[in-house]
Amino acid sequence: MATLRDIKRRIKAVRNTSQITKAMKMVAAAKLRKAQGRMLELRPYSDKIYEVLGNLSQTANSGGHPLLMRRPRRAVELLVLTSDRGLCGAFNANVLKAAARFERELRQEGVQVSLSAVGRKARDYYKRRDIPLRFSLAGISGKADFSHAKQIAASITSGYSGAMFDEVYLVYNEFRSILTQQVKMVKLLPFEHEQTEVEEAPKNPVSYIFEPSAEGLYLTLVPKAIEIRIFRALLESQTSEEASRMTAMENASKNAGEMIQRLTLVANKVRQATITRELMDIVGGVEAIKE
Repeated sequence: MATLRDIKRRIKAVRNTSQITKAMKMVAAAKLRKAQGRMLELRPYSDKIYEVLGNLSQTANSGGHPLLMRRPRRAVELLVLTSDRGLCGAFNANVLKAAARFERELRQEGVQVSLSAVGRKARDYYKRRDIPLRFSLAGISGKADFSHAKQIAASITSGYSGAMFDEVYLVYNEFRSILTQQVKMVKLLPFEHEQTEVEEAPKNPVSYIFEPSAEGLYLTLVPKAIEIRIFRALLESQTSEEASRMTAMENASKNAGEMIQRLTLVANKVRQATITRELMDIVGGVEAIKE
């Protein structure tokens, strides 16, 4: 049985850990507010640019834009977004499991799969399993900006235009609330207009006059839409990461408090047993003297 000194040492260690987890929760909450603000500002812009492209696709010819070309699905690229750091619950595990499950389904269909990873956790996950990555980017958790999205988009679009793969899917955590982050899989290429629940297909399509030409608008808007979609996924993932970390640290602090209570109860029992044993020794000594 552990001694009273050992138990007190354990209580002190758990209390120190609790102080760290509480501090980490506060830091994650501050980062969450900042990341959530950026994400909410980008969402309407992202939705609108896809709406514009959807309207454009209904009224104009794409002019054979390479990012709109559809090919038989023989090779698929998976772009997996995770964090660089841990201590955020099942945030990374959920994304990696979803990507692995989808990869198995594709391979069973005879589709060739290539992988790209954003985030140190995804990169290390595939590295440990000797799975080659076509593209990887790490060290941007908490500081993702549009330049990173452009870098990722350039790698993806060049591979798609060069027929290295026929479809591109984006796997990441979408932020729903502080307690809910949902793994989402989005078909990034070829470009497809996603009609929202509120949006209705126009009954009488309107004819537009384009300046410059419709082909010129496609050349500008489609690559920009891909970059915006990736940037939105980066911000959604970053916001989800901080929300998961804040929840994980809150649960860790709660568990530490419960452990301190249990250890304190054990310490009190050990102390009482020690006092009782000493009293018994004293009483035994007194009885021995009397005899």
